[in-house]
Amino acid sequence: MAKLEDAKEILKALGLPPKQQNDVAAYTLLALAGMRERSRWSAAERRPLRIHDMIVFTNAKYRVPAGIEPYKENTRETFRRQAIHQFEQARVVDRNADDLATNSPNTQYALSNSALEVIRSYGTKQFAAEAAAFRESHGSLLAVYTASKRMHLVPVKLADGRKFTLSPGKHNQVQAAVVGEFAARFVPGSTILYFGDTAKKTLILEEDALRKLCVPITKHDKLPDIVLYDKSRNWLFLIEAVTSHGPVSPKRKLEMERALKSCTAERIYVSAFPDFKEFRRHIDNIAWETEVWIAENPDHMIHFNGDKFLGPAT
Repeated sequence: MAKLEDAKEILKALGLPPKQQNDVAAYTLLALAGMRERSRWSAAERRPLRIHDMIVFTNAKYRVPAGIEPYKENTRETFRRQAIHQFEQARVVDRNADDLATNSPNTQYALSNSALEVIRSYGTKQFAAEAAAFRESHGSLLAVYTASKRMHLVPVKLADGRKFTLSPGKHNQVQAAVVGEFAARFVPGSTILYFGDTAKKTLILEEDALRKLCVPITKHDKLPDIVLYDKSRNWLFLIEAVTSHGPVSPKRKLEMERALKSCTAERIYVSAFPDFKEFRRHIDNIAWETEVWIAENPDHMIHFNGDKFLGPAT
């Protein structure tokens, strides 16, 4: 189906993100333009259609004739979420002016006049210029999405001056706080031997230093989110950032102790929480003889089972 691939090229030229260069989005564009397999792009039309109409057109002109499973009526939401929402944001389509809810089955969409000009020029020498003019006028949705993602990245600055950005999310915000707040207060001068990111998985992995301490690194899932080493005291801090995943539980501690049975450093287990609300959710699953640090109150720690610290505060 050459037209399907043509439609994907047009969507890319219009500045749509990669996720909107898929089959559903391409079929949506073909339906909106009234393009059959043998139609000329110069004959593209501006046709107000409901999502139901787009599905009917796609099945009749592309899916069923080719022996492909037709789209069912219950896939309307797929067309809406994977194509129409982004088309409207990118100014590829206009929604009918009637006061209808976005998910109303009677809502109609039509190609915008500026998008139609680009589509009609596909296959000609003017196509690249028309697409560039469209992106200049309306902006590239890919650029908007990318900028938004960058804006929400979590910055991390290490003690040695190195800088990283972590993927967005509460878990990585806690990890950044551990490096910037916890380490500076409780383990100044420590070295980061392992640091994970929920998206990139591994940002820092000091294999040589870990081997010298007899820490196995064959499976990173055996390591906690962050590993700090205090050389002056020969203390290894094994820190779990707790949001969606749990704290250093009795089970988790036992697993790490077994994995670190040959480790030459003394081990300190820490569960790091963003706030007291999250801490309260996990309080009954925290292992004894471990530490708790809460980012919203960074100057203090909680020791589970304080017998070795029994006595007046000094």
